[in-house]
This record gives sequence, C-alpha cells and structure tokens, in this order.
Amino acid sequence: MNEERRKILEMLKEGKISVDDAERLMAALSEPAAEATAAPGGKAGWKYLRVLVEPGPGSESQDKVNIRVPMKLIRAGLKFAAFIPQAAHGKVSEALKEKGVDVDLSKITPQDLEDLVSNLDDMTVEVDGKDKVRIFCE
Repeated sequence: MNEERRKILEMLKEGKISVDDAERLMAALSEPAAEATAAPGGKAGWKYLRVLVEPGPGSESQDKVNIRVPMKLIRAGLKFAAFIPQAAHGKVSEALKEKGVDVDLSKITPQDLEDLVSNLDDMTVEVDGKDKVRIFCE
C-alpha cells in the first residue's frame, strides 16, 4: 500500500474525513494511470489550455495576453477539491458564487473536466467590440 492511501485510511480512522471523502480520495489517486493511457494528440491528450487576448482598435489598452495553463495543473486542482471536507463544500461553493463562479465542487468529476475540454475546441469572444478573447486547447 502506498503512502497516500495509508494517509487516507488514517484520516478516515481518526474521523477527520467521511467514508465518502475517503472513496473520492482513493478514486482520485487511481486516475493518473487512466490519463497516461490517453492517446497523445487526441482530445484527451491535450497538454495546455490557452487563453489569448488581442486588443482591438477601440481598446483602451494595447497589451496582448497569452496564457498557457498546463492541463495537468487543472486536473491536479480538480483532485485537490477532493481534499476539501464534505462539510466545507457548501461554504466554498458559496464563496465562489459570491465571486461570480457558480459551481458545486462536490459534483465536479474528472470526466466533467474532460467533457468540458473536449467540447471547447476553439472559442472566440469579443468584449464590447474592442478586445477579442480566444480560448482553445493544444
């Protein structure tokens, strides 16, 4: 048994997490093997989420933005949500909602992330006819 699984079982034994939390954590630990089998270059094999902002002619700022976020970082962040105790999910969701992010952390799965990314393909949004924001995966 690896160290991570042992820690999860110890937290369960000490009452720090519920059985449901322990199951989610164990599932999160087993997922990297599935990611490694994804076909490179395929939809599940994307390595980066890109966000490009190009200022238009009427834009106040002429600064260009080019953000490249590793998909591994996004997947790891999703797995981190499993470490939030079940009792705190409501508070975290409420805090996110106050910031304009209406999401229920307890219902997000790794498959949800893959589905979102696979349907994203290439999205372009114009902001007030000035700036152009392009979001895509590579």
